[in-house]
Amino acid sequence: MATIKPFKAVRPVPEKAQDVAALPYDVYNREEAAIAVQGKLDSFLRVDRPETTLDEGVKINDPIVYETARKNLDKLFQRQALTQESKDCLYIYELVMDGRSQVGLVVCTAIDEYLDNTIKKHELTRADKEEDRIKHVDACNANTGPIFLTYRAQEAINEIVDSWRKEHQSIYDFISEDGITHRAWVVDDEAVIKGLVEKFSKVESLYIADGHHRSASAVKVGLMRREANPDYTGTEEFNYFLSVLFPDEQLYIMDYNRVVKDLNGLSVEAFLKALSEKFEVTAKDAEAVTPPQKGSFGLFVDGKWYLLTVKDGVYDPADPVNSLDVAILQNNVLVPILGIGDIRTDKRIDFVGGIRGLKELERRVNEDMALAFSMYPTSIEELMNIADADLLMPPKSTWFEPKLRSGLFIHNLY
Repeated sequence: MATIKPFKAVRPVPEKAQDVAALPYDVYNREEAAIAVQGKLDSFLRVDRPETTLDEGVKINDPIVYETARKNLDKLFQRQALTQESKDCLYIYELVMDGRSQVGLVVCTAIDEYLDNTIKKHELTRADKEEDRIKHVDACNANTGPIFLTYRAQEAINEIVDSWRKEHQSIYDFISEDGITHRAWVVDDEAVIKGLVEKFSKVESLYIADGHHRSASAVKVGLMRREANPDYTGTEEFNYFLSVLFPDEQLYIMDYNRVVKDLNGLSVEAFLKALSEKFEVTAKDAEAVTPPQKGSFGLFVDGKWYLLTVKDGVYDPADPVNSLDVAILQNNVLVPILGIGDIRTDKRIDFVGGIRGLKELERRVNEDMALAFSMYPTSIEELMNIADADLLMPPKSTWFEPKLRSGLFIHNLY
């Protein structure tokens, strides 16, 4: 059963919240992050991507990068942009995108429950990405980015959260540059906190929606601290990591599209013929294709769009992993026809979040890629079923929107 713990959050003073709040570090490349922090001295991206405040020649994994992360965090205190709660609290975080609200509870979750699979995963992680965040968390002595978790919705929890929001003033209420509304509340009543802790103790599992590398890194830092403190009791802050828990019914998964560098030596005609063995291929010409249903894909190649519809018998609908659209594409196109091996590391493939739209796929093909696939979104139920079966999704299967902002809640490990 799930454990949640209140904590003394480090957070922005209300008048600085909009300036501090930043998109997650991993939605940017280095150039984009450098542009994003220009002229924004309070942006938390200066902590999450500290290389943006260093000379361009500094390598991204240089020790000075992690030292700078801590210094930039300290500067936010010096600039009186951040403060720390005086008592252990829980927090409510609401995001509104296109009129659709999702409301989460900001808590600390237990590293032991990550290890015993109460907190369930659905993706593999990469060692190099883990190492980067381990060094970052260790240097900052804090969880700086929240882990996005979900659980099967509980009406009793919803009622407590909604009641608190209606009866109390928010501490933050602002609209970020991308049009997302962000609101937050402090839950400081000990009886309400106790009630939420008890309600979650009856929730069987939590699921990582987004943040596999951040969670794995946070856990490994906690284990490092345990090793350095063999007399630890289990109550120390390093035994927990920062999380935001959302009920599954409120989440929105967008398409996570694919672009590929070349046709693996095939002509367009030969490629389309190869596809026709397992897909119905329908030409749409200039009409951009949003897949209408599961088992359908858009293809943009040679300036034209096509609708691909998988034929009967190509996959087993009862297989929770191989029936995913991302797996159908991988198993029947990317690997056997285009010759892409490990899509986590192959430089010939890239991934484009659905928030960027189909025009971004056309732009990439016209500029630096040969073809693009638009995808039908993975469902939250598919994600949870795979995690429950202790299976793994193919990489880049889900793109959640809206993105949680970093910097609004920070969890010190001491």
